[in-house]
Amino acid sequence: MDGRSKGFVHSFNRAGGYGFVVPVGSEEQVWFSAEDIEGKDRVLSEGQQVSFVLVLGDGRFEARELRI
Repeated sequence: MDGRSKGFVHSFNRAGGYGFVVPVGSEEQVWFSAEDIEGKDRVLSEGQQVSFVLVLGDGRFEARELRI
């Protein structure tokens, strides 16, 4: 196990460069930055399934290393 979680993109603000993902089995939204999307496009769509690493950021949990 590599510590990755799975979830679905709730929203993604391309202009703002951030979004929210909801982990499987949870109703809580987790913030992520477009900079943490792996790959060259760095664009996600609402409802898209992703895997990510959940970390405790500045007073909140954040999703990092997002992969499709």
